[in-house]
Amino acid sequence: MYNAIKYTAYVLVLIGAINWGLVGLFDFNLVAFLFNDYSVASRIIYSLIGISAIVALVMGGISCRHDQDI
Repeated sequence: MYNAIKYTAYVLVLIGAINWGLVGLFDFNLVAFLFNDYSVASRIIYSLIGISAIVALVMGGISCRHDQDI
């Protein structure tokens, strides 16, 4: 369960990073393009990406501390 949550969080963070890269390089927002600008679906996607960044940060920190104990 822990690995599935961690993996999902990292994938969503990667999607968010790719989206911001596209915005920065090409002024193209992939999430807004796919789900309409500021629709409920796009707001849910943005929220999930933000929450997954926090989860990845916390879980990544936990696994790093765990690895140091070994």
